[in-house]
Amino acid sequence: MSKNIFFIGLILAASGLVSPPVALVGGILYGFTFVHPFHVEAKHLSKFLLQASVVGLGFGMDLAQVLRVGRSGFIYTACSISFAMLLGWGLGKLLSVKQRTSFLITAGTAICGGSAIAAIAPITNASEEEIAVSLGTVFLLNSVALLTFPAIGTALHLTQTQFGLWAALAIHDTSSVVGATAKFGAVALAVGTTIKLARALWIVPLSVGTAMANKRKARIHWPWFILFFCLAAVANTYVHTFQMFYPNLKHLGVIGLTVTLFLIGTGLSKKTLQEVGVRPLLQGILLWIVVAVGSLSLIRAGWIHL
Repeated sequence: MSKNIFFIGLILAASGLVSPPVALVGGILYGFTFVHPFHVEAKHLSKFLLQASVVGLGFGMDLAQVLRVGRSGFIYTACSISFAMLLGWGLGKLLSVKQRTSFLITAGTAICGGSAIAAIAPITNASEEEIAVSLGTVFLLNSVALLTFPAIGTALHLTQTQFGLWAALAIHDTSSVVGATAKFGAVALAVGTTIKLARALWIVPLSVGTAMANKRKARIHWPWFILFFCLAAVANTYVHTFQMFYPNLKHLGVIGLTVTLFLIGTGLSKKTLQEVGVRPLLQGILLWIVVAVGSLSLIRAGWIHL
């Protein structure tokens, strides 16, 4: 029975009918209910799919649009990411969160949620449990932001430009930034999307820096899939001959990430959750609250503007 349910869940995740967060939750429910019949195989497959999915997501990156955001957008994202990384490191130390889990949660909050975790996790050799906890934390907070940000923006009488900036700096995943800003207005959508894309580009230097920091025996394990991610983004922006294929390749990246999340979720169990504890979730919540409230305050005060 456990095998049949596993394959049904795998097929649903690959069908495109469920979102990545739903796939992760489904995988976790499976892991808590059944003994995993393909634990080793799922672990190897999820590692490959993580990297392949990041490359596919690169076909949705428009470098020209990001560059048009301007110098101010770059400065805001650089300052926001630097602050979040430092604060996340400090909170991880304070709460005694495992180093790799803390780093993944921090990277996901600072840059672009699940995509950043998917890019960084293979470089750090993170375990399935560490990846699942990190993704679960980020997706939970991401869902809360998607539901609450438009209402908060309306209550505070934010302009569309202000809301777009806030959403781009404080919401984890690009898809949720798009969803929240689209509810607020066309200008908010344009501002939020471009700033968020500029923020997402920081996956590349962070990945390379992480690879260099994790060198062993003077050998750097370069994240070559990040190079393919960059090439995919360049192709999407400048190589228009194959433009008709790029949306499909990006969609495959999303599907791959959805399947990966299901596989990772199935690797979690009551035992592994007890070993992890609530501290990573607390770290993610505190980090996100400080980033969201801090960026909103600076935007309302006029310190951050376009």
